[in-house]
Amino acid sequence: MAIRIGTSGWSYDHWQDVLYPPGLPAHDRLARYVSVFDTVELNASFYRWPPASRFQSWNRRLPGGFAMTVKAPRGLTHGKRLYGPEAWLERMRAGWQELGDKRAVMLVQLPPTMERDDDRLGYFLERIPEWMPTAVELRHPSWNDEAVFSLLERHRAAYCVMSGAGLPCILRATSDVAYVRLHGPSHEHLYGGSYSDDDLAWWADRLREWSGAGRTVYAYFNNDGEGNAVRNALTLKRMTGT
Repeated sequence: MAIRIGTSGWSYDHWQDVLYPPGLPAHDRLARYVSVFDTVELNASFYRWPPASRFQSWNRRLPGGFAMTVKAPRGLTHGKRLYGPEAWLERMRAGWQELGDKRAVMLVQLPPTMERDDDRLGYFLERIPEWMPTAVELRHPSWNDEAVFSLLERHRAAYCVMSGAGLPCILRATSDVAYVRLHGPSHEHLYGGSYSDDDLAWWADRLREWSGAGRTVYAYFNNDGEGNAVRNALTLKRMTGT
């Protein structure tokens, strides 16, 4: 199955001379990004959910074969903490539908202070339409339990594998999608540092294992400082031959 590797977001001023040539206008960054990568994780949607027209625009601007992951809004995940999700899900479905064949995964990141609540997570997952593949990032350690992994499997939701300071790195795949977020190798600062070639070779082996088991694999680098995410993603792409 496919292995897709990209970054969390694409419009960063400090990526000049790393991905973007000097003087490139901000509105041209996406075109440059898609010439190098075949997937991206949209993070801006976490802070402000875009209108459906914005998703229509991305659908037109993205090339065939490109896949965009979208991060669920913090109003749902951090404000409501998944409670009463129906209104938010309506807005999410409206935008998601406009992406058409450019859709990848809907990422649902729960806050690190949100402790395990199987009933609330199950209620939420039951209301997600089948055509919206979902990955869930569970940062509080209380979620690390076989019963939670089984809950995700029953709802065909992907467990988000995490790499980053203070985050549990548990290698699990609970759906036909394997989803990885690489927040940086630093042990002190989340989103800090650049992965070594040895680290990336280890991750390349993991991605190939999941792909060899018949899963579609998405891996996104979120250590954007100093362009580390771009460099690491390009190296991992080379190592995996994607």
